[in-house]
Amino acid sequence: MAAREELMALLRQFTVETDRYVDVASERDSLYRTDLHALSIMMGAARAGLTVTPGMLREELNLSSPATTALVDRLDSAGHVTRRRSDVDRRQVHLEMTEKARSTGAMLFAPLARHINAVFDRYSEEQLTLLRDMLQDVTDATVAARDVALDDVDAG
Repeated sequence: MAAREELMALLRQFTVETDRYVDVASERDSLYRTDLHALSIMMGAARAGLTVTPGMLREELNLSSPATTALVDRLDSAGHVTRRRSDVDRRQVHLEMTEKARSTGAMLFAPLARHINAVFDRYSEEQLTLLRDMLQDVTDATVAARDVALDDVDAG
């Protein structure tokens, strides 16, 4: 039982330290946490071959329409995204990350990745696979808990 409690404490501490890292690293480029989350969502969507729209960001980030507009305007003004009209439905706006956003993201997260990869180097592929599977399960459990909390909010 002690190992479970220690793991929970370490997961909480990892979350806190990750947030602290993001705060410090993003301050250099005057990016807000929401900006970084939006760029992360866009990177994931690009890997999955999905088109990003302001509506998708609004849903994923749980923002109001005016907050989403402000976010997209900020990212556009900073040169991190471009807007273009859909070829199918001209009313729909598609968002695309720029090379500047990719290089900024790489610059922000390269030191973190380098330090974490140095830790990963100390473990076997089998151990890393176990950890990967466990972290995926923990992430899925966190999403399930969030969904329950959302249902409670909606019911209340």
